[in-house]
Amino acid sequence: MTAAELLSSQFTLLISTFVLGLLVGSFLNVVIARLPVMLEIRWRSDCQEFLRIAHEPRPGAAFNLVVPRSRCPQCGHQITALENVPILSYLVLRGRCSECGTRISVQYPLVEAVTGMLSVVVAWQFGFSWLTAAALVFTWSLIALTVIDLHRQLLPDTIVFPLLWLGLLLSPLGLFSDPVSSIFGAACGYLALWSVYWAFKLLTGKEGMGYGDFKLLAAIGAWIGWQSLPLAILISSATGASIGLMLMASGRHTRGAPIPFGPFLAVGGLCSLLWGPDLNALYLG
Repeated sequence: MTAAELLSSQFTLLISTFVLGLLVGSFLNVVIARLPVMLEIRWRSDCQEFLRIAHEPRPGAAFNLVVPRSRCPQCGHQITALENVPILSYLVLRGRCSECGTRISVQYPLVEAVTGMLSVVVAWQFGFSWLTAAALVFTWSLIALTVIDLHRQLLPDTIVFPLLWLGLLLSPLGLFSDPVSSIFGAACGYLALWSVYWAFKLLTGKEGMGYGDFKLLAAIGAWIGWQSLPLAILISSATGASIGLMLMASGRHTRGAPIPFGPFLAVGGLCSLLWGPDLNALYLG
């Protein structure tokens, strides 16, 4: 293959991955908006069944990731296919509903753009390979978890557990780690934050983080192995401390108020997956 052909194939891969990332980002917006509501409905139903309370009638059709179709929360206008094109529709509509003019949250194009750009970063790092396919699933899952945690302080098991099992099942293929490193990475990831949680609670009587953080770090450890886990924790802690200090300095966050730790774990996990060996070598060197 000539240099021109190689460059052309690389460019095609990056463009295709970017477009795919935009489309996935649009779907992630649906997951971010609906999954917490779906879980709340299920939890209420489980509580009613456990307490033997008669189920209250629920008006309307089924509610999941597919139905009902997306609508404006203000006027109920059904979003058409042309109004649902990633980023472009937001720009054409000038960030407002075409029916009632209600402002559309900037989160929607932002999630689409971030998903597209991070997808390109993954494709650039790993090229046309199974590594890219697996890393894209990892990246998209972390994006959804990050935004949900920021809004709800919740890391849904329905995303975290499949991510954990997928990391373990991919380890025999040797894509990112071997089976032993993956198993120990999952165990050490969970136990690391579990130990911090109980140490903090015994010293202060308060809960410093949620169990979802333990599970997420276990999932990250299953992907990157125990060798890269300290790097992920270091990046997560440094990022969390820096942003926390900036928020308090700007007056946008009060001391003692909870800050979701899941987004910082996602940053540490993604950086470790993409550049873990290089960063470890740089640090040790």
